[in-house]
Amino acid sequence: MIQLKISKSFWQVLGLGLLAGMRATSAPVIASHILSEHPSKQLAKSPLSFMQSGGTAFGMKVLAAGELVGDKLPKTPNRTGTTGVIGRCLSGSLAGATIYKASGNNALTGALLGSIVALGSTYGSYYLRKFIVDKTHVFDPYIGVIEDALVIGGGMGLIISA
Repeated sequence: MIQLKISKSFWQVLGLGLLAGMRATSAPVIASHILSEHPSKQLAKSPLSFMQSGGTAFGMKVLAAGELVGDKLPKTPNRTGTTGVIGRCLSGSLAGATIYKASGNNALTGALLGSIVALGSTYGSYYLRKFIVDKTHVFDPYIGVIEDALVIGGGMGLIISA
């Protein structure tokens, strides 16, 4: 195993938390993709070691694709509902803990940072999307596709910077 050197884990976890608030599955998908390509010795005997498995990375990518489609459906629950908020905070927490632990830092600190940023991003992205729809009168799913593009682009940026 190669020792993963995440030189800017704080900023990566901030980015992952932001993305988790926009799309719940995005943060763990990105973290598991990075770690499946660059396993960390720090995670080898950790409960978070599953995050560096190729199978986990693949499974999370399938879930993320489902979320991109599901977000556009009319009966999709509001992201600011209790389940949506909890899911996004857990997503940011898992990704943050994993990245922090992989880089030799405290997993709890990473979990808290990822979760807090995901919470803020959940509400911030919701109200921004609602504002844009109200002001432009563009059909909400179209704005959702733009949001998807931002999440994918942001995720690619985090992967490249790892």
